[in-house]
Amino acid sequence: MTHFSHFTRAPAATRRPWGRAACAAALALLAPLAWAGGMDSLSDFVKQARSGKAGFTQVVTAPGKEGRPGSTKTQTGTFEFQRPGKFRFDYSKPFEQTIVADGQTLWLYDVDLNQVTARKQDQVLGSTPAAIIAAAPDLKALERDFNLTEEPDAQGQQWVKAVPKARDGQLQSIRLGFKTVGQSAELATLEIADSFGQRSVLTFNRVELNVGLPASRFQFKPPAGSDVLRN
Repeated sequence: MTHFSHFTRAPAATRRPWGRAACAAALALLAPLAWAGGMDSLSDFVKQARSGKAGFTQVVTAPGKEGRPGSTKTQTGTFEFQRPGKFRFDYSKPFEQTIVADGQTLWLYDVDLNQVTARKQDQVLGSTPAAIIAAAPDLKALERDFNLTEEPDAQGQQWVKAVPKARDGQLQSIRLGFKTVGQSAELATLEIADSFGQRSVLTFNRVELNVGLPASRFQFKPPAGSDVLRN
């Protein structure tokens, strides 16, 4: 089962160790923004991107053991969000999984296990990538929960690093990469590092910002016969 602890504060126990990145976030969505520094682009994103959708590829690298390189796993899917506080990740490969935040409840659905986990949204978002995309209205709000620093250009992108001020979770840091597209900037990469030494890199494609999204995309009803766990 995909573990969404990078995107939210998820339970430590998991049946599939490969999902520790989740979602997340998913969550720093590549918006075309007025080009400036990475910090200015991040500021514009949280203020101007009210809704959006994109495809994503997520590569999770586990820490190596006994001098061997870490193994990797690739996941793909789609992502949608609408401020304030609503988002949806649909993982299509290698396992079908869905995460939906409806503004009150965070739903995690593992199709293979036919298992649903429901948690109160305000208890699990906190200082996570979800705050960047779905909750914070401006840079000052992000700075209450994260230490933000602009990093040197790399890989043709400008970078911002966000480190949670609350150090009681599994999330260690988030890096957001912006690239230039014409005269604008686009938030194209999200890197997540956790306390287990695992690294997740999300790259986004087919981005559409400030689009109309049906309310039904942020509603979830447990499928008939599914095992529902409420925390």
